[in-house]
Amino acid sequence: MVAVRRRILVVFGTRPEAIKLAPVVHQIRQAPDLEAVVCVTGQHREMLDQALAFFQVGPDFDLEIMQPDQSLYEVTANAIQRLEEVVIRVRPDWVVVQGDTTTTLMGALAAYYARVPVAHVEAGLRTHDKYAPFPEEMNRRLTSHIADIHFAPTERARQNLLREGIASETVFVTGNPVIDALLWAVRRVQEDPSWVDPLVRDWLESEDRRVVLVTAHRREAFGEGLRAISQAVRDLAGRYLDCVFVWPVHLNPNVRRAVAEILGPVVRPRRRGDRSYWSGPNVLLLEPVDYPTLVWLLDRSYLVLTDSGGIQEEAPTLGKPVLVLRDVTERPEGVEAGTALLVGPHYDRIVQTVEHLIEDPEAYARIRRAVNPYGDGRAAERIVHILRDIGR
Repeated sequence: MVAVRRRILVVFGTRPEAIKLAPVVHQIRQAPDLEAVVCVTGQHREMLDQALAFFQVGPDFDLEIMQPDQSLYEVTANAIQRLEEVVIRVRPDWVVVQGDTTTTLMGALAAYYARVPVAHVEAGLRTHDKYAPFPEEMNRRLTSHIADIHFAPTERARQNLLREGIASETVFVTGNPVIDALLWAVRRVQEDPSWVDPLVRDWLESEDRRVVLVTAHRREAFGEGLRAISQAVRDLAGRYLDCVFVWPVHLNPNVRRAVAEILGPVVRPRRRGDRSYWSGPNVLLLEPVDYPTLVWLLDRSYLVLTDSGGIQEEAPTLGKPVLVLRDVTERPEGVEAGTALLVGPHYDRIVQTVEHLIEDPEAYARIRRAVNPYGDGRAAERIVHILRDIGR
């Protein structure tokens, strides 16, 4: 008798989701009794496509919901309407979603409406402030109360879910597959450096100065917060000429305006072929970079300043201290373990902390020695093993 292959619909829409779910998709495809069907909403577009190509994940459905200057209302409405068609057509046994995006919540809701069970990867992260990050905190809370099984990256995340009344037998601590993806990506970039943006590689390979990587894009920092971050970078670059500050600037116009206002006077616009970038003596402002280039930059960095969630997990895996440019984080394990320092989008705290880590080698070394709490690179294997067991 031939066993029936159970169909797993994996739904995502942004580059971070693609990175974290790519190892899960590959593990499903290696299981003889499972079938992976990949649906991307296209909530992000170019950066999503780059990640799909790098991880060799071809979507079976691409909903292409991305529109210029679309509101959260429009993203939500477009996603749920188009996901309805996919769920009805695929008739999956499970829907897998990841994290905290609008796609995550709408993927879970579309499955629920069709009475299809939902598995939530990276479940249980909380800031306990529904407006920070916005709208991600509420997206993940609501998804938790739709999902049928929960893959928590840490024990703290598991405890968050239990406190909210989620049944303990449905919560599994697996680690985060972002670590699986990162370790795979580092090996691939080391074996084939052609994956790295040549503009970035050529600019930095000739440098023997320490690299400080900066990323910032959160809505709650728009305005004064982003100006404070930009001012800190400007002044630190002026003080530490033995460091190079590299900032891939997010496409959101709120981010670009603040960066241009503060850092514009210390950089000059330049071109290489059809590429634009801005540089000064030790500042490099880039268009958003693809994931292989980001991984290369992380591996090359001395310090990382970020408000990204995933980078808070990725950088410590490579032994890089992280300054979190947020007042609250849904990843407090890194702060408690000592791999990350919470400085917020505040000029004084950013400057003082960077100064301390640059000028005090022992303080820097303590952070590098801290143990990363987010996983060992086998999260996807555990997740798929559980999915297979539940269906037996």
